[in-house]
Amino acid sequence: MKLISWNVNGLRAAVKKGFNEYFDLMNADIFCIQESKLQAGQIEMDHGDRYHQYWNYAVKKGYSGTAIFTKVKPLSVYYGIEENVEEEGRMITLEFQNFYLVNVYTPNAKRDLTRLPYRLEWENRFRHYVQQLDQLKPVIICGDLNVAHLDIDVKNAKSNHGNSGFTTEERGKMTELLNAGFMDTFRYFYPDTTDVYSWWSYMSKVRERNIGWRIDYFLASERLAPYLIDASIDHQIMGSDHCPIMLEINDFPELPAHHAVQS
Repeated sequence: MKLISWNVNGLRAAVKKGFNEYFDLMNADIFCIQESKLQAGQIEMDHGDRYHQYWNYAVKKGYSGTAIFTKVKPLSVYYGIEENVEEEGRMITLEFQNFYLVNVYTPNAKRDLTRLPYRLEWENRFRHYVQQLDQLKPVIICGDLNVAHLDIDVKNAKSNHGNSGFTTEERGKMTELLNAGFMDTFRYFYPDTTDVYSWWSYMSKVRERNIGWRIDYFLASERLAPYLIDASIDHQIMGSDHCPIMLEINDFPELPAHHAVQS
């Protein structure tokens, strides 16, 4: 299977910058996007003959939103974390025969950190949610998690300490999530690789100089490690302030519940 995730920062804008061409070229089995910034009916994606489409729109216009395109029809679809409601359209869960896929756009703490308390509370609910799924079958989580976990995940770690997306609290929540039975698939393959990022500021020359952050992830249940082929970042792909990330994984059998497996 080939899975791709991309924060497109406005799908209508990304389409004008080559999104459809990249989508067709990659021919992914599952393609997830974040920050669609759409309402229902505002765009028609010409992939219906090959993909099932699932959209979670934010109530607020031009804000947030997620979508999944999948060649295989899921067994079930769930929007949000609780009560099937998430006003900001930040999450979609698809259940397949052998795993769950969770596409997520984690809330930003904001530059002045005014939304940090909400962000941390959301992180706790999200971790509890995916742990519950993991008790049933393996989980693959993808999306813009709005945090650079390690010092090597941001260009200028020392000067960025305490900034939104690189606070001790946010990084700690990522650590808690990984300690709950999940792995960062990119770091699984490339534990020491530096200067590989998935987001760059729109400030002049920042992307050209590769002053970036790695805040987009594929996380996976630890027991999927034997089936992973590669995790990569298409940093050369433009069209957004983020670039696409990819996970390649071999087909795997239905696995026992998390508590019955040693990672």
